[in-house]
Amino acid sequence: MKRILIPLICSFASLTLLASSALADLKIGETAPNFTLKDADGKTRSLSEFSGKFVVLEWTNPDCPFVHKHYDSGNMQKLQTEYTAKGVVWLSICSSGSGKQGNYPPAEIKKILADRKAAPTDYLIDSDGKVGKTYSAKSTPDMFVINPKGVLIYSGAIDSIPSPEPADIPKATNYVSQALDEAMAGKPVQIASTKSYGCGIHY
Repeated sequence: MKRILIPLICSFASLTLLASSALADLKIGETAPNFTLKDADGKTRSLSEFSGKFVVLEWTNPDCPFVHKHYDSGNMQKLQTEYTAKGVVWLSICSSGSGKQGNYPPAEIKKILADRKAAPTDYLIDSDGKVGKTYSAKSTPDMFVINPKGVLIYSGAIDSIPSPEPADIPKATNYVSQALDEAMAGKPVQIASTKSYGCGIHY
């Protein structure tokens, strides 16, 4: 019942599937812009500190039904655990503005992460939305994969079925894991850009 009630939290507009391209200005094959943000412990983290590693950027909003889909099912945690064990850096980023849905104080963020058994490398707070807008992130989730040379190799949806239903996860192609597996094996990424879906980011 909890999952059924979740959509009531978001406005109808924020639940609209996003049909726009994942990136408006950045292109696959370009260098991913560096950024600096604080995490829930107040520690400053920069993309540049992870040079030489694969990095996943996951735009998130704890209250979004589409985010619930991937966390309540354990799908996102499974991806985080699997790939961080392989040396991939996984950064969850929340660009919800102050007073907007999904914007929580650090103590609450830590509780949410613990309750969900989330396993990103770090959770970064982008309350002014500068980083989200730099990457033209439009939805939660919106996913980006950066290779060890700092080049953007994937952007867009987490998978191929744009719905809030956990039952669709096993039937979907996971674009993030596919891109990582191909790139880590030294192969070209076959599907490098897709249209993101989810709740609109509350900048």
